[in-house]
Amino acid sequence: MSSYELFIGLRYTRAKRRNHFISFISMTSMIGIALGVAALIVVLSVMNGFQHELRTRILGVASHIQITGGNNTLSDWPGMVKFVQGSKQVKGAAPYIVEQGMLSFDQAVQGTIVRGILPAEEGRVADIGAQMKVGKLSNLKPGEFGIVLGMELAQSLGAGLGDKVVLMAPQGQFTPAGIVPRIKQFTVVGIFQVGMYEYDASLALIHMDDAAKLYRMGDQVSGVRLKLENLDDAPEIARDLAKQLAAFGAYYVSDWTVEHANFFRAVRMEKRVMFVILTLIVAVAAFNIVSTLVMAVTDKRADIAILRTLGASPRSIMKIFIVQGAAIGFIGTALGAVGGVILALNISTVVPFIENLFGVHFLSKEVYYISELPSQLQSGDVITITLVSLVLSLLATLYPSWRASNINPAEALRYE
Repeated sequence: MSSYELFIGLRYTRAKRRNHFISFISMTSMIGIALGVAALIVVLSVMNGFQHELRTRILGVASHIQITGGNNTLSDWPGMVKFVQGSKQVKGAAPYIVEQGMLSFDQAVQGTIVRGILPAEEGRVADIGAQMKVGKLSNLKPGEFGIVLGMELAQSLGAGLGDKVVLMAPQGQFTPAGIVPRIKQFTVVGIFQVGMYEYDASLALIHMDDAAKLYRMGDQVSGVRLKLENLDDAPEIARDLAKQLAAFGAYYVSDWTVEHANFFRAVRMEKRVMFVILTLIVAVAAFNIVSTLVMAVTDKRADIAILRTLGASPRSIMKIFIVQGAAIGFIGTALGAVGGVILALNISTVVPFIENLFGVHFLSKEVYYISELPSQLQSGDVITITLVSLVLSLLATLYPSWRASNINPAEALRYE
């Protein structure tokens, strides 16, 4: 592209004094593109923030990888822990027992998932200790039959710190009167809240020794839970472990992407849908460039004819108007990208300001566990949005520019 094509194209972004309407349409297109790009960046950053926050809360209770035996039990768990900790990617490992149960207190009865843990080891694979609202995880001691409840579960039962709750195991024992479920009284020594209803309403923690006695596990456990240096490597590491353990017997290895596949698949789908919907805003603004260039071509017919008579080729005329439309798209995209990045990085300041200004609260603490809008800006999203906006803006310039290149100089100058 020659310098005169670039110069004239940029010069045409400003209309003549006699016609400011073209400048107004150009400015409107530019602002529309900027708003669309900024909205895309902010919305996707907030969705990334929600995804990260939810994933953090889920994996604060769940594990990155779980290993269990073929019959859902594991005998030599100390040997398994030693084996997996030989891997550089494994940050921590801890055994667990998981069974179903029924909790009762006063007149309330609730089904629950009972997880037996070693409090001293649990911090290596989960962050429940940091989510304790009442009491401490270390209050679980072998033989004392203490229990830690999720916040929602405790509220459903009406139980608090120090209360005695009854835990019934579904595996019954035979008596002359028939099969009777095993029943044991536990003392509430703590309450946690991780912010995920699935866990807060159904999970109860007890010491692993107490769980082994109640469920008659003996020296066996349900499995071993692993925490990795990088949770995104979980599927690959799980496959490698499964291949290595296949030589020692029947073991089942699962990772967090399998256990919560539907949830995270839905989040990714929502992000893609939002990207498509908000891209339409950018598309509408970008294709306003078409009307801008059509009017510019009509306004510049005489100039085009003169340039053609001076030797400019149809290709040069086309490049001039492509430059004009691309300049509008580039400036709008740049403004939108800068504004979107600034807003996404400061969403925790902007949202409270708007809430205080209008006296509203977007995410009430009484309704939502996440009461503040999280934001996680990803460079890949910004680059993708910017490229999409620039491509749409460039595509919008092609037809009007082609029409300009086909103007007949003699026909254009006939009435000038």
